Order: sequence, then structure tokens, then C-alpha cells
Amino acid sequence: MKKLALHWKILIGMVLGVVFALIMTNISWGAGFISDWIKPFGTIFISALKLIAIPLILAALIKGISDLKDISSLSKMGTRTIITYVITTVIAVTIGLLVVNTVQPGKTITEDTRNELIEAYGGDAEAKRLAAKEQQEAGPLQALIDLVPENIFSAASSNRNMLQVIFFAVFFGIALILIPEEQGKTVKHFFDGVNDVILKMVDLIMLAAPYGVFALLAALVVEAPSADLFAALAMYALCVVGGLLLMVVLYIFIVKIFTKKSPLFFLNGIAPAQLLAFSTSSSAATLPVTMERVTEHLGVEEEVASFVLPVGATINMDGTSLYQAVAALFIAQAFGMDLSLSVQLGIIATATLASIGSAAVPGAGMVMLVGVLGYAGIPEAGLALIFAVDRPLDMCRTVINVTGDAAVSMLVAKSQGKLGEPHVKDWDDNYEAVK
Repeated sequence: MKKLALHWKILIGMVLGVVFALIMTNISWGAGFISDWIKPFGTIFISALKLIAIPLILAALIKGISDLKDISSLSKMGTRTIITYVITTVIAVTIGLLVVNTVQPGKTITEDTRNELIEAYGGDAEAKRLAAKEQQEAGPLQALIDLVPENIFSAASSNRNMLQVIFFAVFFGIALILIPEEQGKTVKHFFDGVNDVILKMVDLIMLAAPYGVFALLAALVVEAPSADLFAALAMYALCVVGGLLLMVVLYIFIVKIFTKKSPLFFLNGIAPAQLLAFSTSSSAATLPVTMERVTEHLGVEEEVASFVLPVGATINMDGTSLYQAVAALFIAQAFGMDLSLSVQLGIIATATLASIGSAAVPGAGMVMLVGVLGYAGIPEAGLALIFAVDRPLDMCRTVINVTGDAAVSMLVAKSQGKLGEPHVKDWDDNYEAVK
């Protein structure tokens, strides 16, 4: 078991959880045993994810922004890079919302199953719904008012105030850049260290993921055994994958229009990095390979790649943002919540900003999703519905994150006149045609 990759362990835990629950449902005391002795471990696992959500955002965002060193020295390349990343992230979230609003996988769940879900997982679902209704009835600029916290400690005490925490982290990071480097060195080192510690906590929590998934799935089968729930979960996964494929099409279109390079040239050049991203679920771990493929095989000069790609690994999480949008609305639909346009626009803003602080490591997207759910007033217990398929989807969305980084690096390089020919022509006799 120790030699298996984490994603295989999670998939095994998922299957075993379902099988175990199906067996136990045939025993008179089986359902009670799972509820009393198995489900609590799934609840603890979800609580652990929620525990580190705010520290992760705070530390990662401050570190990511302060790593820019000097705002005044940000060149045209830096400005274009960041703006392009933000635009692609907003597009990704928008695509996710359009797909999930069109397909509405959560609404395929029957009313009986929905009531079971609310009873089993949404103890405070009604309070969440009332809070969401109040938010919908607020004035047009209420979201802007809510963005600025009156007290950061009060804001950080609740995952529902994630957007305020993000605002503070961005504000703090910019101020840290603007003071003399010598004065801010201690503070920056502190948050660098905090970020490393939080990432290690993510690693440790993810070690428990197979057991957490086992407990969550077992409880889910026992407490909401309707087949339509699993059909809806499959539709949810298809929505995420479909949205991610649309992002690939978008990247190909951007590369073709702005750099005049063919889709085959781009995909063949970045393919090894995509495969590594799929297997590791980590943009950070894939970064060295991404840089090699972009510079040697896509013709981006090292001066551009060395800036654009590391920044992208920190703030450009298109796949993760799209997934968060789909997941949030799927959970809301599963609990019978209708989110207004203003709340969904808020989700776009929250998911976009949260992606800036999303760590480039496996499992971090699930942690950041807590903030998106909290903002929209969606029961966080709904994480139990989607965690079973999160790992394979995490692998898919990391591919999109890396692909987006490569596409933007080509776009920025072209705008700077620093996109040339590949240094390594590793295809075959068709290279000239492909180019």
C-alpha cells in the first residue's frame, strides 16, 4: 500500500467505502455503526481541510505578492503577464458557471434525496440559505462594502469571510513590497516560513485522504443511498472535465491567433509537462519541465519564461478556479439552493482571487473551495459529496493550470518580440509542416 501513489490510494478508499457501506446496509446494526464509528473520521478530515484554509490563503498570497520584489520595477512584461493571467482565470470561472448552469447536475437529485442530504450533511443549511437570501437582497454595492473587513481577526475567524481575508492579504503584500527591503525582510521570511509549514500541513492531511474518503463515502451511501445521487456526481465530474476541455480549446485559439503557431505545435511541445502535471497534480513540481518545454520546444526566450512561468505557478490556476465554480454550484443545487446572478458574480471574484493564493500542490484546490462555499453561503458539509472524485479531477485541472501557463508565456513572449524558433526540433519529418 505504501508504494501506491496517493491518487490510487484515494480511489481504493473510495471503492472500499462504497463496498463496505453496501455490505453494512444488509446488517441490522450496520447503518448505525457507520454513523457512530466511521462517519466521524470523515467529519474530522473535512474539519482539518477547513482548519488550514485561511492560514493557507493568508500565507500563500502574502508570499506570492511579496515575491514580486518591487512594484515600481514591474515592466510592461510583468503587467501584461498578470493581467493576462487574471483574464484567463475569470474566463475559466465563467466557463465553469456556464457549464454547470446549463447542465445543472445537482438538480437531477430527487427531492427525497435532497431532503436526506440536508438532514445528513446540512445541519445549518437553513441558516446558510437565509444568509444567502440576505446577500441577494442587499444593494448593488454591498459586495464592495463586504470586501473590506472592519477587523481582520474577526474576518479570519470564519471561513465565510474568505474574500475579506484575501483583500487583507493582497493589501498587506503590496505594503510589504513598498517598504524598504531591509525593513520588510523579517516579515517576509516569517510568511515564507508560515507558507512552508502550511504546505507541509496540507501534505500531512492528504496522507489521511484515503481514510477520509472511505469514511465519507461509507456515510454517504448509508445516509443517502439513492442511485440518483451517484448519477448526479457523475454528471458533476463530466461538467468539470467538459469545462476543462473548453479551456484547452481556448488556449489553442489564443496561441493560434496571437502567435500564429499551430495547435499541434503547441500541444506537442507542452505534452510531457502535461503528463507530469497529470501524474503529480502539482504545478510546482512540474515547473522545471514546463520551463524546459516552453524554452526549448516552444521558442519562448528564457528571460520571459523565467518570469512568466513561476508567476503562473503561483497565481494562474485556471483549472482549479473552473473546478471551484462548478463544485460550488453543484453543491448548491444538491442542497436546493438557487444562487442569484450577483452571488455567482461574487463567486467569479472569490474564485479568481482565491486562485492567486492557491498553493501549487495536490489537494490545495479543495482547501480553497472552502472559501468559495463560505462566501456564497453554501453548506461546507457538501464537500463530502464531491471529495470522492476530487483526486482524479485534481489531476485533470493541474494539466489545465500548466497548459495555461505555457500559453500565456507564448503570448507574452510574442508581445515582447521574444518568441523565436524551438531550440530542439524533436518531432520528425513533419516538423516544418507542423510549425
